[in-house]
Amino acid sequence: MSTFVEASLRLSQLQQEFIRTDGADPATAPLVKHRKMTQSPFRFLRGSSGLFYADIHRRLLPLPKALCDVPLVRVMGDCHLANFGFFTEEGSSGDRVIFGPNDFDDACVGHAVWDLSRFAISLLLAADYCRGLAGGRYQSDDSVDFRDVKVATEQDGEKAMLAFFREYQQELLRISDDPERRFYAQDDFPKEHLLKPYLKKAIKRSAAGEHFLTKSTLAKTVDFTQKPLRFKADAGKFTRLSEQDYQRVLTSFRPYVDDDIVDLVARQGAGTGSLNLGRYYLLVGPKKWQNDEDLALYHVVEAKQQRRSAPLAFFAELSPVNQLNDAHLTVDCQRQMQRRPDLVLDELQFDGAHYLMRSLHHANVDLDPEDICLHATNPGLSMRQYAQACAVALALAHSRSDRRSCRFEQQMAAALNQHQAELADVCRQYAQQQMQDCQLLQQLLPKAE
Repeated sequence: MSTFVEASLRLSQLQQEFIRTDGADPATAPLVKHRKMTQSPFRFLRGSSGLFYADIHRRLLPLPKALCDVPLVRVMGDCHLANFGFFTEEGSSGDRVIFGPNDFDDACVGHAVWDLSRFAISLLLAADYCRGLAGGRYQSDDSVDFRDVKVATEQDGEKAMLAFFREYQQELLRISDDPERRFYAQDDFPKEHLLKPYLKKAIKRSAAGEHFLTKSTLAKTVDFTQKPLRFKADAGKFTRLSEQDYQRVLTSFRPYVDDDIVDLVARQGAGTGSLNLGRYYLLVGPKKWQNDEDLALYHVVEAKQQRRSAPLAFFAELSPVNQLNDAHLTVDCQRQMQRRPDLVLDELQFDGAHYLMRSLHHANVDLDPEDICLHATNPGLSMRQYAQACAVALALAHSRSDRRSCRFEQQMAAALNQHQAELADVCRQYAQQQMQDCQLLQQLLPKAE
């Protein structure tokens, strides 16, 4: 196994980084997220974006200099394969379902190669994760049936990574040739494409879809038998507030939504990197509803405490835009990177912290590694198809940072042409480092009683 750091030194680095980013020592007082991160290196990557940028800063992840010399753009910051999916443009107010980036919690102004490398590493670790599940090396929260499916090989992950780089470069060139292409979005796929059935699933969950009343975000979280409507009783996800706290949250958040807040709860146990941050779900719509047709007037809004974007611990000076408060920066980046951003997208200060307000889409559909790296006949093809779709979506998002010129697209495409092999090699090595890091975190945690 190729590693960057000797194990005892790396243990110390891991411990210090998690204390810094999570405010808890995994060796003495681990968070739930720390234990989840030991399930697999892929899960470790998802929960350790702060470590990722610390390693870039200390050159343990030595990204090619030429790829850092191109113009800055707004980046996702936590770009991995599980942070893309299907959703409706303009949030729950829209009807068009598209495929694109769906997580901007770590977004900021930075180097596009950050997103490229993190996504590429996630491809390699996703393939490793599915092989590890099949071989009993890794754990999953869900049971996986490996009958009648093939598992992506290490070579499949490699080919998907290279296809991702090539398609990203080609999309930049297409935008450079036709700048209006920035306003393109992927809203359809060929019949044989991996993503076609997931697109159909998302369309059916939209407000006009046949599964809206059973499969949409609204249907999954709200009890339609109640009048007025209320969130479902689910102790594992939702916590009811005291009357005093309910009114305090209601008063603070009401100005940021157009309709009434008919119910609200605290949301528990969501996410990996943001597992320990406060968040609330608001049910927004008319105070009274008459029949099922009125349900399309309701939607769920998330109010989420926003932590600092992970790259800014080391790269805040890259742009004055990064000086915006945590939630404001997320809103700014999401509005720039999306073609038609959510209509409910704002920030506020609550309980001494910055909170992000955003709509939870009715039609939200995400893919997990199992959906991408397991296939009845050709998991390598499904990985490449997914990687290429994400490459197009990411190039479009990056290009929207500067709509006046194509300097970024031209320079980045040229730099990738020269340094793609070097970038791929760096990503391979860091994927190996993450595999070791996952094992080291297991050693660092106290034994569960």
